[in-house]
Order: sequence, then C-alpha cells, then structure tokens
Amino acid sequence: MIGAYCLLDSNMDSQMADETPRFMVDDALIQMGFGKFQAFVLLYAGFGWISEAMEMMLLSFVGPAVKEEWGLSSNQESLITTMVFVGMLIGAYSWGVISDNYGRRKGFLFPAMVTSVAGFLSAFAPNYVTLIILRCFVGMGLGGGPVMLSWFLEFVPAPKRGTWMVIFQGFWTVGTIMEASLAWIVMTRLGWRWLLALSAVPASFLLVFYFKTPESPRYLCTKGRKQDAVKVLEDIARVNGAELPHGILVSDSQQDEVNGLSSESSKPKSSCFRVQGVQSSLKLFSRHLLRSTLLIWVVFFGNAFAYYGLVLLTSELTGESSSCGGNQTKVAKSDAVNYKDVFITSFAELPGLLVAALMIDKVGRKLSMSSMFFLCSVFLFPLVFHQRGGITTALLFSCRACIMATETIVYIYCPEVYPTTVRTTGVGVASAVGRIGGMVCPLVAVSLVQGCHRVAAISLFEAVVLVSGVSVLLFPFETKGRELKDNIASL
Repeated sequence: MIGAYCLLDSNMDSQMADETPRFMVDDALIQMGFGKFQAFVLLYAGFGWISEAMEMMLLSFVGPAVKEEWGLSSNQESLITTMVFVGMLIGAYSWGVISDNYGRRKGFLFPAMVTSVAGFLSAFAPNYVTLIILRCFVGMGLGGGPVMLSWFLEFVPAPKRGTWMVIFQGFWTVGTIMEASLAWIVMTRLGWRWLLALSAVPASFLLVFYFKTPESPRYLCTKGRKQDAVKVLEDIARVNGAELPHGILVSDSQQDEVNGLSSESSKPKSSCFRVQGVQSSLKLFSRHLLRSTLLIWVVFFGNAFAYYGLVLLTSELTGESSSCGGNQTKVAKSDAVNYKDVFITSFAELPGLLVAALMIDKVGRKLSMSSMFFLCSVFLFPLVFHQRGGITTALLFSCRACIMATETIVYIYCPEVYPTTVRTTGVGVASAVGRIGGMVCPLVAVSLVQGCHRVAAISLFEAVVLVSGVSVLLFPFETKGRELKDNIASL
C-alpha cells in the first residue's frame, strides 16, 4: 500500500514537472525585444568590426608606400597583404574553436590583445621581414572577427535579426571610411608608420570595456550553465525594462530529449584543445551540414576574393593606363595611390548596406545574395576594356556596393545555418576559407593588372563572382525568420 502511495506521488510530481511552463533563449529574447542591453552589445561588437575594417583597409595604402620607401618588388608588396591573410586563416579557425569550447568572451579577448599590440608594434618595424611577421600576428588577431559577429547574433531576437545584423555590418563600412579619411590626412603628411600606429587604437578600446561584456546566454545554456544563462537574461530584462517568460529555461538539447531525439550534449567530450578542435570541425561535415558547409566555403572564398580585389584594384586601375600605355611611363610617386578615388569608392558600401537591409528580411537571404552577385558581374564586364577615369571609378563603385551587400548577407546567413555548439567554429572556418581568397587575390588578379593583363584579371573576377552566385542558389534552405538552433540534432 505504501509502495502504491509512493508510486502515485512520483507520478504526480512527474506530471507537475511536465506541466511546468518552459521557454528557450529565443522565446525570452523575442518577449524582451531589442533594447538598451543589445544596443551596448551592438556598440562593443561594432567597435571590433570597425577595428578589423581599418586594419584591412590600410593594406591598400601601406603596401605602395613601403614598396616605394624600401625599394620592394611587386611580389614583396603583395606578400605584405598575403601574410595578413595567412594570420587570419590561422586565427579564424583557432578563435572559433576557443569560442565554442571556452566561451564567446574568451574568443574575442585574446584577438583584441594580439591585434592592438602587434598593430602598434608594426609601426616601428625596422625592416621588411619584421613588418610581415608583425602583420601576420595582426592577421591572427583579426581572425577573431567572426566571434564578435556570432556573439552579437546570439543576443538578437529572431524576427528582426536580419535588419540588426545589417546595421552591425554597417560598422565595417564606418571603419573603411574612417581608414580612407585617416590615410588621406596622415599618409601625405606623416607617412605610413603613423597610419599603422593610429589604426591600432580602436582594438585597444575593446580591452578597456571588456569587463562590461556579458557571456552569451545561448552558449551558457548549451554548456549546462542554466543559472548563469538565466542571470544574463534577467540582466537583459532589467536593462530593457521587460520581463522574462514564466517557467524554466531549457535548451534545444533538453527539448530534443523530451521529443525523443538524440542530444549532442550527452556525448563525452575531450578536454584537449586539439581534440576539441577536430571534433568541432568534423561536425561541420555531418549529413545535416555537409552541403551547406561546402557551398558556404565557395561563397566566402569568392566574396573575399572579389571584395579585397576591388579594394586593391581601385588604386591599380586608376594608374594602369599610364603604366601600361605605349610609352610605358611609370606612375609618379605622388600618384601611387589615388586617395580621392579610394575615399569615394569606400562610400559605395553605404548603398550596398542599404540594399541588403531592404532585401534581406523581405525576399530572403538566398535571393538577395545571388541577385547582387549577378549584378556585380554586369558592372564588372565593361572593365575588361579600357575606360575613362570617371567611368572606371563609377563601375568600381557599383561593383563594390554589390559585393558589400553579398558580404553583409553571407555573414548573416552563415551563423544562422550552424547550431550554437559549432556556430563560431563554422563561421570561423568559413572565414578562414575566405581569407584564402584574400591571399590569392593580390598574388594573382592584382599581379595580372600590374603586369598589364587587364582582360585576364577582370575575366578571373567575373568567373569567381558568377560561380559564387550559382553556389548561393544551391544553398539547401532559407534562414529568413528561422530560429537559431543549439545542436545539430535539432536541424
């Protein structure tokens, strides 16, 4: 009889537990909305994005100046850019693994330290070898950029995620315009060393305000730290003047267990960083993610190749007519970089962002990206033939607007595809593949222009852009309005 009472009591407790309201992080974020708390996260992550944009943009200014001062060859000049991308290739993967296994905050603390220190020290480089080594370390720090993006994404409510992520990408454009303005002022008066030193300042600000940054509640939830996750959500509710949903917080893993699905969290995990990195990377090739992973890699490669190529071509094509003309007259030192044209084309990113903001939540990620890639190929084609300076600048302006739109959207689509357990690893590896495109671009395409092979160079850009557009059409699914997932089993 006593056993029957115990059994009845146990069943009643179980039934009451089942009836307890549950909510997930997405539910809480949607109910609390985007408020002051997310605004702080946006500003902090945006400052990191500004820092990365400035460090990348200065490559088009420092290379020609160092080449002139130290008498470098074209290949040595290109190697300065390539070494930055080599560092980013290493950093993007490493910081992504660290972020997925040890926390988002650690994933962007160390990159900020490396970027600010190496960036400032590179201004004092006594020789070419020291400069490229330090710029490689800067690249390693810049590889942590995708962690910032994923961290901010995990605080944004799903319904307006696309719009807010476009606004976040706007900080990149602010960084490029700031760097173009800074170069226009500094390079003609103080020289490239001052530009390197001043461009390292934004990364140092990230260290000053680091102690104020919260950990991602979604990451905490997947690691079983639900009390910490609830505390962060309570802070969001307090700052935003909102309330949390009633009930208990659960992760996708727990919901999957209720639904009878397997959970990644139940699988044993190694404490070795190298093993964790391999495990995280292998998950990208699971049957749920294989197709998305490979196609995203193609798009990231093509986007980086085209974006950085267009930045570098802005200075190359404006001086190409004088260096490749019949008299073979070389460009004068003062005309090595046309700061005005670089400054003007930097503003091309603003209409690109505007187009992305208008399209991304209305027509979806896939159609927005593919249409911009194909439109870019249309603007690229006339550059196969020699054009007047004004027309060349206008075409490059239009191309860069299109590529900025595609880059903005792919950096939103990619973290939406991957679950929390491998999100920063997935974005980091994709970004690393993109860095390969950035490495190849100055060595191949820009070198072709410098060697007076204009048709071959532009044709190569056309092919890369078109292949990227087709790859977008082959993406397996659309992510517009889709909730973020915490593990692969819930995809």
